[in-house]
Amino acid sequence: VDAVMDGAAAIADAGPTRWSIDGSDVDRVRLREEAEAHLRELVGDPAALLREDQWTAIEALVVDRRRALVVQRTGWGKSAVYFVATALLRARGAGPTVIISPLLSLMRNQISAAARAGIRAVTINSANAEEWSKVHSAVRAGEVDVLLVSPERLNNPGFRDEVLPHLAETAGLVVIDEAHCISDWGHDFRPDYRRIRTLLADLPVGVPVLATTATANARVTVDVAEQLGGDSEPALVLRGTLDRQSLHLGVVRLPDQPTRLAWLTQHLDDLTGSGIIYCLTVAATEQVADHLRANGFAVAAYSGRTEQSDRLKAEEDLLANRVKALVATSALGMGFDKPDLGFVIHLGAPPSPIAYYQQVGRAGRSVARADVILLPGPEDTDVWSYFGSLAFPPGEAVRATLNELADAGRPMSLPALEPLVPLRRSRLEMMLKVLDVDGAVRRVSGGWISTGEPWEYDADRYARVAAARDLEQQAMLGYLVTDRCRMRYLREQLDDPGAEPCGRCDNCGGMRLNTGVDAEEVQAARSRLSVPGVAVEPRAQWPSAMKEIGVNLSGRIPVAERAEVGRAVGRLDGIGWGTALRELFRDGSPDREVPVPLRHAAVQTLDAWLDASDGGGLAPLDGVVHLDSATRPRLISHLAEGLARYRSLPVLARFDLVEPGRRPAGGVNSARRLAGVVHRYRLSDPSAVRGRRILLVDDATETGWTLAVAARELRRAGASAVYPFVLGVR
Repeated sequence: VDAVMDGAAAIADAGPTRWSIDGSDVDRVRLREEAEAHLRELVGDPAALLREDQWTAIEALVVDRRRALVVQRTGWGKSAVYFVATALLRARGAGPTVIISPLLSLMRNQISAAARAGIRAVTINSANAEEWSKVHSAVRAGEVDVLLVSPERLNNPGFRDEVLPHLAETAGLVVIDEAHCISDWGHDFRPDYRRIRTLLADLPVGVPVLATTATANARVTVDVAEQLGGDSEPALVLRGTLDRQSLHLGVVRLPDQPTRLAWLTQHLDDLTGSGIIYCLTVAATEQVADHLRANGFAVAAYSGRTEQSDRLKAEEDLLANRVKALVATSALGMGFDKPDLGFVIHLGAPPSPIAYYQQVGRAGRSVARADVILLPGPEDTDVWSYFGSLAFPPGEAVRATLNELADAGRPMSLPALEPLVPLRRSRLEMMLKVLDVDGAVRRVSGGWISTGEPWEYDADRYARVAAARDLEQQAMLGYLVTDRCRMRYLREQLDDPGAEPCGRCDNCGGMRLNTGVDAEEVQAARSRLSVPGVAVEPRAQWPSAMKEIGVNLSGRIPVAERAEVGRAVGRLDGIGWGTALRELFRDGSPDREVPVPLRHAAVQTLDAWLDASDGGGLAPLDGVVHLDSATRPRLISHLAEGLARYRSLPVLARFDLVEPGRRPAGGVNSARRLAGVVHRYRLSDPSAVRGRRILLVDDATETGWTLAVAARELRRAGASAVYPFVLGVR
């Protein structure tokens, strides 16, 4: 003890502690003062001071050149750490900071924040390809302080082989934002993030690395820290409390979708400021936004399908409070920064408390109170099951893909590879990215190649990840019914050791939610949701490389062989009629006649289509043709014959199954689906359709290829027009 005290006294006598940065001594106190001066420029507050953990992280990066993982709540100031560290390092001659950032909205926020601190930031992403060469030149010329790149860029062959080595050699700091994406235990695992390990391995000694996230439990924290750690010492982990003192959490449990939508319409104006209304599916965002607009609210729908220009406008409108809310999927999630966001509402629960915490963290960063309200529905678990089915493919599909690449002996593009394997293109691409990280394949100019390296299917790990996902879903259901503090519940799910009752949620008594709903509002919502009818767009192009699997179809489908725009009662992933349709088409459900409510919806859809006054209506139909089915023949024939009787039309013919006992390939990619149906049907009476306008009836459509093949056959038999009609669009 005496020795320690003597040492401490000696240090005190020597004055402020000093470190060496690039060979020059730096005074710790003065360095912190310089750091806080940059912070004040960044946040625009002349009184701003660094939090202790912020300074600890900055000191580790700038002075010790360490690798650090910062797990801190949303709004804590993680971006301040890397922007202040960047300013300090650049002032001392370090190269530019490279920030790997997952979302364009997040990149835009980061560039704006950097500009406030006088930091020159640019980005390379999928939306600005025309600027890439200019950005590359600016980086090489030393004119850039911060380069933001999307994780997908890391394996773009040109970027990976030409730009990335230069960045790895010259970077002054590497930042991995939303670092939970690295871990396949995380709620938003992305294969491209795993490639960061290669980038880190290629960094020269002494280049500091910072990883940040707000949503990492203990398992994810350990996984990311292990991937981050350098050869000489483990990564520094700074983990703080995840409490958000502005958030008031509550759950409103209501009996059905119309009642939940009516509650939203009735109480949205009671919420302060503007906010986000999260939905689980794209279809739901559009339906909810339409309903709110019809009730006088300024809102916009926002999803992965939203055009880039419309996304930008929607974000700007929310930031400027020109809209009450964005009705969004999780596409508006990580990093979207509106400090005064007043509320977050969920119409449907996300599949895990961790994902929920991440999304609600958008609210209440700079306001004293923000309301966070969850309106769950029984259909939520169906949506979870669907997205869960898109996990890493089974071993047979992976091995089939590796074999095709090995046999090809040349690069294969996704369109060329897709017909040869039983996977949809998006799932195939995700799998290839994982295999690339594992070293079994490599992306090159022109597509993908096999490396020939041995690879084993880690079934045990994938099973453990799936089991972890199931536990998260059960935990989310537990959040809905708990009578304990809701914030404490979320913090415990994130392994926050300081979790305690918040005093602010509906269970703690700090939030009183009005669960009452006016009967007229419910009826209005029910009436709107009960209006059936969505467009079914026809296929216009055959999939690529069909000849590789023995199908002689390619290029654009001639207009003279194409279906017209069709109609469906509703979308299976939507609200309103989606519930009845999901029940009708649930796996294992029996074949039966069309349920009475859907009969009424079908005739309403047909009537509205025939009588449309917007130019989209039908000319008089001449007859009905329907497809046979191996699984639902009774349902389809009942629908077709019922519509024919209702409109006094003859049933002219039907498509018979050539091999009734053979099931077509389903749930796979477009090419396989087309190959499975192209020779599956035979038109019973081709002469009956010549010169006729045909209503083509099937039960549901997913890829659209059954309808495309049937329409082509009808048009080639002389039908003058073909109008598809189905109950559901998947």
